[in-house]
Amino acid sequence: MSRISARRLRINGTVQGVGFRPFVYVLATDENLNGTVLNDGQGVETVVEGEEASIARFMKRLTTELPPLASIETIVSEEIEPSGFTEFKILESHSNAVSTVIPADAAVCRACLSELTDKNNRRYRYPFINCTHCGPRYTITAHLPYDRPQTSMKDFPMCSDCLEEYTDPLDRRFHAQPNACPVCGPHVTLLDKAGLPINTDDPLAEVMRRIKAGEIAAIKGLGGFHLVCDAKNAQAVSRLRERKKRPSKPFALMVQNTASARRIAKVSEEAQKLLESSVAPIVLLPKKPGADDHLVGIAPNLTHIGLMLPYTPIHWLLFFEAADRSEDPLWHEKPNDLTLVMTSANAGGEPLVISNAEAVRLLEGICDCFLVHNRDILIRCDDSVAQAKDNDVQYIRRARGLVPQAIALPFSGPSVIAAGAWLKNTACLTKGTHAYLTQHIGDLDRVSNDRTLEKAIRHLSEVFEIRPDYIACDLHPDFYSTVLAEKLANEFDVELIAVQHHHAHIAAVMAEHGLKEAVLGLALDGVGLGTDGKSWGGELLKVDPLGFERLKSLSPILLPGGDKCAREGWRMAYALLCQNGLAENAKRLFPFKGASIIERMLASDLPIPESSSLGRIFDTAAALTGVKTHSSYEGEAPVLFQAAGYGTKGRVREDLLEFSESGVNFVPLLLNLTQYSSAAEASADFHETVAFALSRLALAAAEKNKIRKVCLSGGCCLNTRLSRSLRNYLEEGSLSVYEGLRIPPNDGGVSLGQAYAVLMKLHSNSGV
Repeated sequence: MSRISARRLRINGTVQGVGFRPFVYVLATDENLNGTVLNDGQGVETVVEGEEASIARFMKRLTTELPPLASIETIVSEEIEPSGFTEFKILESHSNAVSTVIPADAAVCRACLSELTDKNNRRYRYPFINCTHCGPRYTITAHLPYDRPQTSMKDFPMCSDCLEEYTDPLDRRFHAQPNACPVCGPHVTLLDKAGLPINTDDPLAEVMRRIKAGEIAAIKGLGGFHLVCDAKNAQAVSRLRERKKRPSKPFALMVQNTASARRIAKVSEEAQKLLESSVAPIVLLPKKPGADDHLVGIAPNLTHIGLMLPYTPIHWLLFFEAADRSEDPLWHEKPNDLTLVMTSANAGGEPLVISNAEAVRLLEGICDCFLVHNRDILIRCDDSVAQAKDNDVQYIRRARGLVPQAIALPFSGPSVIAAGAWLKNTACLTKGTHAYLTQHIGDLDRVSNDRTLEKAIRHLSEVFEIRPDYIACDLHPDFYSTVLAEKLANEFDVELIAVQHHHAHIAAVMAEHGLKEAVLGLALDGVGLGTDGKSWGGELLKVDPLGFERLKSLSPILLPGGDKCAREGWRMAYALLCQNGLAENAKRLFPFKGASIIERMLASDLPIPESSSLGRIFDTAAALTGVKTHSSYEGEAPVLFQAAGYGTKGRVREDLLEFSESGVNFVPLLLNLTQYSSAAEASADFHETVAFALSRLALAAAEKNKIRKVCLSGGCCLNTRLSRSLRNYLEEGSLSVYEGLRIPPNDGGVSLGQAYAVLMKLHSNSGV
């Protein structure tokens, strides 16, 4: 008889709330092993006893046959003395020091979708169906370990049928914490615009009827409410724009499946995987010709459109209604004409609405009805946004489905809380070899978002039991994130370290790709306070573990009106023309209020702010070509300027570039834009020339500094035309190029860079 061996395995990663223990149970029993498995604050611990060959097979299958939402980071194995187990058991959770991960929310799995629309199933059309492979996780969890009493499902005791599923290790719903059914779980209610219940036996059917009739509904989802209307009803879309005071910013759409998406947009293989993933983000896709004819006012003057697929049971049930509750088991794979606007339910820039009472109060005058439910959302979490990029994926906004997934760091270090930037804010908390980003918070230009940021930091620090050793922030003293960082540093009595904005941008890319050595970095964005007190945004940096050096920069342009220039690009264009003896052209092109003030400012000795920002240069270019002089949302002019040149081949106008010891001057290139009769050609040439010029700076610096790695970051790197051309030029010069992909290259990644810049310096100084 073979000798009985025993091993204790400590498994870390995303191993709670994802069906990992029943997975271990099935593997162990299949291999005739006895022992135990349990959750605790460290992850999962399992003890297995049996023949050595069986244990070896078990350990191999443990990593190759994982449940859909599980991931393993480390397995620590130790041989122990057998205890004489006679069966394999799943034990109750133990709570101790927390270092595991709450799973992110996951889109409805195919098994649950099949049950949801099977009229013979006890969960037929039940809006809260879920299992260990899908459903709410992070947004309903208050504390670790991830167990039902720590979630907003604690108020819904399970009925006997659900409890039987929950306690059966062979059931798909074994220890699925949100497990429920129509007998014992949450339910939906339809309210009128005043917040009073609407008398209906079928709230989902009634809200769908109202949407088809042209009404705007507020629908409660996983991380907050959406405002929903029929995307093909131009009047409804126009009303939503008017009520939300959103004149031109594109709306995200929801369609039933990829087949439906292909009627509107071009869907690559990579984009399809992204759409159909458990993250289910909004994906930016190229429009098909004629798409705007059926979707008037959705994404005006843009070449791309944001699409997502249903990811909650409520979403699926809306499309099921539109499919007349088809009994075809494959109904969900067939095209459906229903196209819904699915945009965040908030009032212009405010945080996403999450509670029923908050929705009725804050969305008054915007929507015509409310589809609510009585399962509380504990964590506000917007939809993630992504784009397919050169056979890869680039996230623009990191939120639902991604948070709080850990970012692995290349070395362990003390805990840091980094408060992030001003725009598109996130915060970052580190512990050991992991960094955790909060969900997208938004712009810190209002008290409500400021409060949301502080709550998000405190929630993650409590969940992962992080007490910071250092606090990091932006160099700008007036950002609320900086003020909050100072407050936290005082509260925890730890050192506050300010990290320059563009240094943080490059460090974020280094963190994502595990880079620890010196790199070159092109930091290209709208604005960031430089070490000289001026506005930067077009910088070539050398970044190493000890800090950064500014090697080159774009020649600055004037910002008459300061921050107003971010929304009024014509101001910079006007000043530029006047500076270069073209005042009459300026008056003709920009006959706007305030123009005469700019002339007086230029004629006086009054100081006018200036910036090396590439974002402001793109704003200026958009104004000079007549593409956009006034923006209604941040980044609108550059986005439209990029769209203007879509599909047009660009030329490098090297004759219009002025290189100097300090960098490159784009003024001749900008002035020449007024000579184009075609905005498409102007945009194409401008993009290609800017990419070429930036690559020349980087290639020269690479040769001089003997560095072959370059990181691209900043909001301008979301411009796929610019970044693709720039990458091509750099790779042609034999440089290795790294970009923000899993972590947004815009200010949503700055907090990670702040934390990593601090950790790199500490790690380097420690001599490890």
